[in-house]
Amino acid sequence: MSSINRSTSSRLRRTASTGLALVLPLAALAACGGGGGSDASAEAGSGEGTISVWAHQGQKSEAAALQNAVKSFNSSQDKVKVELKLIPETDYTKTITATDASELPDVLEFDGPTMANFVYNKKLAAIDDFVSAKTLSNATDASKAQGEIAGKHYGLGMFDSGLGMYGSKKLLDAAGVKYPKGVDDAWTADEFDAALKALKAKDSDGKVLDIQEGNGLANEWGTYGFAPIVWSAGGALLKDGKAEGALDAPAAVSAMKTFQSWKGTVDPNTDGNAFAKGRVALSWVGHWMYPAYSEALGDDLVVLPLPDFGDGPKTGQGSWSWGIGADSKNAKAAGAFMDFLLNDANVTAMTKANGAPPATKSALAASELYKQGGPLQLFADQLAKPCGDSDISKSCVAVTRPVTAGYPVVTEKFSQALNAIYGGSDPKDALSKAARAIDRDFSDNAGYEIP
Repeated sequence: MSSINRSTSSRLRRTASTGLALVLPLAALAACGGGGGSDASAEAGSGEGTISVWAHQGQKSEAAALQNAVKSFNSSQDKVKVELKLIPETDYTKTITATDASELPDVLEFDGPTMANFVYNKKLAAIDDFVSAKTLSNATDASKAQGEIAGKHYGLGMFDSGLGMYGSKKLLDAAGVKYPKGVDDAWTADEFDAALKALKAKDSDGKVLDIQEGNGLANEWGTYGFAPIVWSAGGALLKDGKAEGALDAPAAVSAMKTFQSWKGTVDPNTDGNAFAKGRVALSWVGHWMYPAYSEALGDDLVVLPLPDFGDGPKTGQGSWSWGIGADSKNAKAAGAFMDFLLNDANVTAMTKANGAPPATKSALAASELYKQGGPLQLFADQLAKPCGDSDISKSCVAVTRPVTAGYPVVTEKFSQALNAIYGGSDPKDALSKAARAIDRDFSDNAGYEIP
């Protein structure tokens, strides 16, 4: 990563802090040993004493919010003391992966898509018996979908994530482009294509779209940002544990051909400012760019859903979550800390620090950005229609990346295929090759079944 410039590095850090893990070595997880045994269960313990907590060290504002939460918890009572360890974000997942379960902390943070792999390798315990019913019921359905396996919850997040299309009202109006007001009237793929053509006709270099190309596509941004095209076309990354017939379904292939056709309208955005500086009219990215875009465009900024490829518009979701180490001897105290961490005060402080949508119902409803009538209501509306990772229908919007211990292989192969397609490869060949590779790996690992 040493070759990326400062502005790109800044974008990567900002994006990774939302749980996209652009710089985390997800593929390394697939090489983990173990897995497949009986469910790991932490010991309840006394509910008193000192517990250890690990978290990723993201942007300074996030770290400060977490440190303040720990300080408040420690001063709010005298039964449990939390000792917090912050680990640099680029090393965080590698550290958990390389650490034996017996050496992991009582409470640990993890990027959502890695959860199933850590459960498979017996590094996380189910939290249902240790966090309160109130905490579980206050979690948004989308957040719970990311943290659930076979009816058990292994993780809950303070914040979520979402995708959309930011637009410049001035440039759209100048090109005579009508744009959607919300999820229910999203552009069809054909309408979006027509919008690009109209914008291109009014643009000096014909580059009117930003897709964060500077982040690269053969990584987690590729999967998070563009799997929604497959889902919106009625396809899936996995269906019933198989990629063939789902990832390379005819509708998914057709949708990827459409995506490929847009390349000529995309600004490479090497400086990270294509949209903010007005070079392009549209930016395909997530909630995390709102602060910069809002500052740059003010009232000219509009927030739109992604295009509908036939089965309804879709967005990715999911982010960093909290869970209990499988070898904890004081899970009762760990659960008490998680209850505190996920209260309104701490969730609100964290989401003000990073701009992400709150992952609890009460904090989301009160958020100035995401509440009804707020500037980012679209993202809340999308998260209010969760699909989970398997029941992807026309009526839902927010799709959880596949909750499977084999996710590292899924994202690696899909993002590589996406990058190849963007570079000119035949979409059917690229998607079929990826599907076969995913299925071979799943077959070699007994489907990554978690008992």
